[in-house]
Amino acid sequence: MVDVILGLQWGDEGKGKIVDWFAKDYDVIARFQGGPNAGHTLYVGDKKIVLHQIPSGVFHPNTVNLIGNGVVLDPVTLKKECETVSSFGIDLKKNLFISERTHLILPTHRALDKAAELSKGNQKIGSTLKGIGPAYMDKTGRNGLRVGDLLDKNFTTSYIRLRLKHQKLLDNYSFSEDISAWEEEFFEAVDFLRGLNIVNGEYFINEKLNQGKKVLAEGAQGTMLDIDFGTFPYVTSSNTISAGVCTGLGVAPQRIREVIGITKAYCTRVGSGPFPTELNDETGEELRKVGNEFGATTGRPRRCGWIDLVALRYTCMINGVTKIVMTKADVLDGFNELKVCTSYRLNGRESTEIPFQMEKISMEPVYKSFSGWNKDICAAKDYEKLPENMKLYIEFINQFLGVPIRYISNGPKREQLLTIE
Repeated sequence: MVDVILGLQWGDEGKGKIVDWFAKDYDVIARFQGGPNAGHTLYVGDKKIVLHQIPSGVFHPNTVNLIGNGVVLDPVTLKKECETVSSFGIDLKKNLFISERTHLILPTHRALDKAAELSKGNQKIGSTLKGIGPAYMDKTGRNGLRVGDLLDKNFTTSYIRLRLKHQKLLDNYSFSEDISAWEEEFFEAVDFLRGLNIVNGEYFINEKLNQGKKVLAEGAQGTMLDIDFGTFPYVTSSNTISAGVCTGLGVAPQRIREVIGITKAYCTRVGSGPFPTELNDETGEELRKVGNEFGATTGRPRRCGWIDLVALRYTCMINGVTKIVMTKADVLDGFNELKVCTSYRLNGRESTEIPFQMEKISMEPVYKSFSGWNKDICAAKDYEKLPENMKLYIEFINQFLGVPIRYISNGPKREQLLTIE
C-alpha cells in the first residue's frame, strides 16, 4: 500500500519533519513531483538539514528512498545534497534510487527561467529561478533529457541539440549572461549522477509493493500551487495533489490508502499571487518573526496570515485527505486573539468556494475569532493537557473541515509531535 504526505496550503507547511517522523514506519519513501524549488527542513540531532530533492527518509538506515519520474532533477543540486547527507555517515549507494524516467534540469533551463521571469516586469510569478518550469515545458513538449539518457553514449550530442534550441529562445529574450560556469558544474555533477543507483522506477516501486512493503509518497510545494487546481498562474509546474502520485511514481490509484495532509496552524505564502488572509500589519510581522518564516530554498520572507479554512476544505476535497497534521501550533502561543477564515465575501456576496481567479475578484475574508491560549506548549507530550482554548481552536477546525487533525507539531525537533487518538 501507498500512503501520501502532501501540503494543503501554498507549500512550506513543514512536510520534511513530518515525513522524517513517519519514515521509521515505512520501507520506501518516494518523491513524486517538483524539483529543487522544494526545501524540506529536518533535524538530525541538533543539526538542521534542508533537503531539496532527496526524500526525507534518507536518515533512516533501513528505509529505501526513491526519486520518482514526476520529479525534475538538477544534478548540481543533487550532488551537493548527496555530499551533505554522506557527511552524516549515510551510504547513498544502499538507500537512494533514481528513476531513469526522471527529467533533467539543464543550465539553459535555469537561464530560460531567469530570462522569462525578468521579462514579466510587474507581472512576475515569483519563480525560484531554478529552471523547474522550463524543464517541465520540455517534458510536455517532448524535448527533455532524462536520467536514463545519461547512460547513452550519445548524451552529449543530445545535450548540445537541446542547448541550441534553448539558445534561440534566449536570443528572443536578449539574454546574454555567460552560463559556461554553470555548464562546467553541470557535467561534473552528471558524472557523479551516473555513479548512483539509476533504476526503472515504476517496476522498482511496484515490486516493493508486491512484496508487501509500505511506501510513503512525499509531495513538494502545496495543493494551492498545483498547476491545475492552484491559484493559476501563480503556481508551480507540476501536480502537487494526491493524483500526482500515480503519474509521478507509476502506481495504480487503488494502491493508495491514507492521504495525510499538512497544514500550519496559520497560513504563509512565498512569492506572488493571491493570499486572501494575508496580514500586512504588526500581527503578520509577528507571525513571521516568531515562526521564522523565511524560505528554506530562497531565504525570501514569507507572507503571513490567519488560517484559511475555505482553502483548506477545498484542498482536503481535491486530495481525499483522510487525516491532518497541524504544524507550528506553538507559533500561536503568545497571541491574545486568533482568527480563522470561514468564508469569502466576493463582490458583496458570501461564498465558501474557491473562485476561478482570486486576483480578478474583489474579495474579503470573513473571520471567526478565538481567544488565544497564552501558554508555552513546546514541552507538551499529551493532547489532553493542552490549554482549553487551544483545544477549542482545533475542534472547530476539525468540525469545519470534516477531516480530523490527528497530529500537532509543537516545535521544530523530531520528537515534538503530539498524537490525538
